[in-house]
Amino acid sequence: MSTDKERVLIAGGAIMGSFAAYYLRRLGFEGDITVIEADPTYVRSSTALSAASIRTQFGCPINIHMSLFGADLFRNITKEFGPDADIGFVERGYLIIGSEAQKAARSTGVAMQNAEGAQVAALNPDMAQKQFPWLNVSDIGIATYGLANEGWFDAWSLLQLVRSAARRLGVTYVTGRVDAVMVHGARATGVRMDDGTVLPGQWCINATGATAAHIVRDVLPPLPVEPRKRTAFSIKAPLAADNFPMLFDDSGAWIRPEGQGFIAGIAPDTAADPDATGDFEPSYDLLEDILWPALAHRVPALENLRMERAWAGHYEVNTLDHNAIIGPHDEIGNLFFMNGFSGHGVMHAPAAGRGIAEFILWGKYQTLDLSPLGMKRIRSGSALHETVVY
Repeated sequence: MSTDKERVLIAGGAIMGSFAAYYLRRLGFEGDITVIEADPTYVRSSTALSAASIRTQFGCPINIHMSLFGADLFRNITKEFGPDADIGFVERGYLIIGSEAQKAARSTGVAMQNAEGAQVAALNPDMAQKQFPWLNVSDIGIATYGLANEGWFDAWSLLQLVRSAARRLGVTYVTGRVDAVMVHGARATGVRMDDGTVLPGQWCINATGATAAHIVRDVLPPLPVEPRKRTAFSIKAPLAADNFPMLFDDSGAWIRPEGQGFIAGIAPDTAADPDATGDFEPSYDLLEDILWPALAHRVPALENLRMERAWAGHYEVNTLDHNAIIGPHDEIGNLFFMNGFSGHGVMHAPAAGRGIAEFILWGKYQTLDLSPLGMKRIRSGSALHETVVY
């Protein structure tokens, strides 16, 4: 257990850093917890700009279990944060479309997901159209639908809840930009700020999102995390949003209800998806050239959509395998990572934060074994590929 003389430094105060700080204090860390956030308005935070959804339809079992942990928290948010806590959690499934060629693999995936505790139904084209009459099923082989533990929520409200709870528990938030984690021998000794100030600490946690590689640039192995821009479009269309799911098309397009309309997006082609450091300009051409045709094909009513606004945020992509890097460095035992979630960060922040807290307090994971997502695979290049990526 910790002593009151120990100090944890958390670089990054958005959803990851705040959940780590919250669980550290709630589970009994007695020392100082300092969260360092470069922009306390969070205006360009991946958390604030996220589509804020959660699913259990993953290819890796550990991701399923992290989602189940998060869904339970979201469903019971008042038990964790008090009777007035509200993140607007809409528990409505993901409808993920697969082609005929994908049918066998997707059926196997559903069996694995359900064996791990998810509740996912596999629908043939007739079943899918009966349940979702607006859906074009002419070229699909399978549609999978989450019956529970999937949906969407307000990420900003979740951030404010956990941040406020951490502060009430005595966590200190300071404004500043961490330039580097300082390491001496096999120990992290603190962080250096961009103004040259040094903050000493016994534990360091990298929760800096899409820019995570920068502050550990002098630490091996290199962190394979880069920012990739993702544009979200707010649209209106002559289509009822009631009972509309989070739809993921096999083209890569996604759409879900938001307010009186919908939000939608699609990733650009790999060749047009460079490191997006500093680039928050929405890619409007994606709507006209790729997204709109894909949506109109799958849902004919969306032929008449109207864009109302657009914004761009950053995915913190793990270029090795599209999976998170969580836990201690394999050689520097007091340096921890919560990075590279590749678009799954907000949904997995509660499980990641609790796991980091458990490891610092007790030297091992207790709630979920997050070791498959550890740094050893990064050093060896032994990818743990997440196959269900959007």
